[in-house]
Amino acid sequence: MTRILVVEDEPAIAELIAINLRHAGYEVSIAADAEAATASVDRVLPELVLLDWMLPGQSGLALARAWRGGSRTKALPIIMLTARAEEADKLAGLDGGADDYLTKPFSPKELLARIRAVLRRRAPQALDEAVQVGGLVLDPATRRVTRWLDGSEHEAKVGPTEFRLLHFLMTHPERVHSRAQLLDRVWGDHVFIEERTVDVHIKRLREALGPLHCAALVETVRGAGYRFAPRALIAA
Repeated sequence: MTRILVVEDEPAIAELIAINLRHAGYEVSIAADAEAATASVDRVLPELVLLDWMLPGQSGLALARAWRGGSRTKALPIIMLTARAEEADKLAGLDGGADDYLTKPFSPKELLARIRAVLRRRAPQALDEAVQVGGLVLDPATRRVTRWLDGSEHEAKVGPTEFRLLHFLMTHPERVHSRAQLLDRVWGDHVFIEERTVDVHIKRLREALGPLHCAALVETVRGAGYRFAPRALIAA
């Protein structure tokens, strides 16, 4: 489930946004100020942040700039929410690191459309669109991993964690991901889980892909982490 952090200091607005997001199928957490938002992101990296400009203490704009400057949070999708409607304010928000800028008041439908657009641009792994690499197909909507072999469709028996792991790897092919990065993006919490847990789930994923002759897709890069290598499937 796609995680969204709502950073809003007005409880009524924050709760209204949260209700609409949960109704649309998102997992939502709320932070009332920059300090709480920072702690939340440090604990669990969300797929997207809805960030109010006017916050007590540190502003949302300053917080966006801080996240853009961090190696772990530099790609974090951010939509700025604000009552500041002047063009100069919009430019400042976008230049400060926001992916989009939504002026209050706004309709829930528009907010959801903006969220889908930003996720499509910045986090395709969060969408329920099927991913296909060669003949290997992963479908988030049906939770199935399949491949055509010898004229018929074969399905891999993939556990929930291995499914999320494969989804992330398939939507970021050829890139090497460290264990810490995989914990952040797949488990969402790099603090309470040992990095070696990744190795266990990689082993299970390879075992699940074995019957489809796709285990070689998940490569170990010594001293660095893991990589999804489509060329291995093509070569096979």
